[in-house]
Amino acid sequence: MSEIVSGFFQAVNLIVTLNPEVMQIAALSLFISLAATVIAATIAIPLGGLIHFHEFRGKRMLIVLIQTLYSVPTVVVGLVLYLLLSRSGPLGIFGLLFTPEGMIVGQTVLIIPILTGLVIASLGGIDRNISDTLISLGATSFQTIVQIVKEARLAILSAVVLGFGRAISEVGVAMMIGGNIRGATRVLTTAIALQTGIGDFPFSIALGLILLLIALVVVIIMNLITSGLSVETQQVLGGPRT
Repeated sequence: MSEIVSGFFQAVNLIVTLNPEVMQIAALSLFISLAATVIAATIAIPLGGLIHFHEFRGKRMLIVLIQTLYSVPTVVVGLVLYLLLSRSGPLGIFGLLFTPEGMIVGQTVLIIPILTGLVIASLGGIDRNISDTLISLGATSFQTIVQIVKEARLAILSAVVLGFGRAISEVGVAMMIGGNIRGATRVLTTAIALQTGIGDFPFSIALGLILLLIALVVVIIMNLITSGLSVETQQVLGGPRT
């Protein structure tokens, strides 16, 4: 127990004194995960909308396939990408293996199905009467889609936040594609696994605390945005009813 307490205080000291290695690992983790989330959202939101607003043969099976990809182990995704990005693979010419850019690609591929599926679910949760009313009022298909997306913006935003959480907390892709190279591709999760394995518990705890702090900040930002949009909605409706 004393080792845990001692390790915790040493971890806090590493954070307070802005230990260069700890800060470098945290900054790289944020950069990679934010970049992957932005790219994935740019692809997944239009893709989810395209699937939701159009009827075609096999649509239900496609949605089931997307939902199935939620639970694909990250090591499997890492293995497939490793084979594709290795020197002997079809994408080896780009030299992305064991680079931050390769890790961004890996995390993007990992969270696109999650974001796409949640966007489809978010749009599907909007009352159909809204679209029927808009059409009856003379709205075009594009105007109807835009309005429905606005109605689902909170759920879509939550999906993006969830995607970021998935990206920054995963280990398999980061380890296999990044290689956990010190000063180059070592991120919070891979560093925690390594330092715990070699018995450097203070360093591991410090990184774990930073990971928890990032999660807390994301939740706070999400709540602030939600509150702001709720106020906006009340203003559009003419203020809260009494």
